[in-house]
Amino acid sequence: MPFTVACAQFSPEKAEIAANLDRIAAITRQACAEGADLVVFPETATSGYFLEGGVLESSLTPPALTHELAVRLGDLPRPIDVTLGFIEQELGGNLYNSAAYLEIASGGGATLRAVYRKFFLPTYGVFDEERFVARGTHLGIVESRFGPVALLICEDVWHSILPTLCAIRGARLLLVPSASPARGFTGTKPDNLDRYERLLRGIAEEHGVFCANAMLCGFEGGKGFVGGSSVIDPFGKVMVQAPVLDDALILATIDLADVEVARAQSPLLSDLKSVWGDIRRAIETVD
Repeated sequence: MPFTVACAQFSPEKAEIAANLDRIAAITRQACAEGADLVVFPETATSGYFLEGGVLESSLTPPALTHELAVRLGDLPRPIDVTLGFIEQELGGNLYNSAAYLEIASGGGATLRAVYRKFFLPTYGVFDEERFVARGTHLGIVESRFGPVALLICEDVWHSILPTLCAIRGARLLLVPSASPARGFTGTKPDNLDRYERLLRGIAEEHGVFCANAMLCGFEGGKGFVGGSSVIDPFGKVMVQAPVLDDALILATIDLADVEVARAQSPLLSDLKSVWGDIRRAIETVD
């Protein structure tokens, strides 16, 4: 059955969790009013990205995140699911760059369905993640009311192995919160945004999946986040794309029946599954 996905692109206030949650709640209300059934927010949407030594002060436990958002969304006229990036504080343990999947009930209440911890932490160029947060080790497969979906965060989609594993595990929709500073200005759009579009279109087309990518925008410490959020269909076509740099809320109605059509027309995932045992044995020989 078709449903509507929204990608919310905005610029959070650095380390101002309460203010950012207020903004997230307001955007969620807007998305709900515009007919969205699921809204995806960017990576580190509750805090901003370049926190460095301030990550602990800008972190939340998953129960706290769920409670704070539920309080702000207590009277929605209908249910909506929310995916958003945050710095996760593990009680008595590590900090993670994470994404939560929550179900917000109409009239009040929120259920935390899953928390995914970013697998690939970039620590090069302008990035320094692995100095401040720990790496996740598990796939982000969520059994949502729309069927199995997968969470991936930013650089996770730059490594083809993770989207492949998510598709093998049954995901038909990939939700990708991202925070990508603009770099490379040789073409009509920043090079990193052009690369993102090519990556997501390739993932969607190869595995027959929808991809919904929500990007941060705005500036932090002189670095500009690119924006350009998008929804890609399982044929590799861009359904909708947000502008560069500016705040935006984009919506696309998707029908997961299109996944079966795409996979029938190009049965690459079926081919992959048929040789999966041999691939696993080949992986075991890699040092």
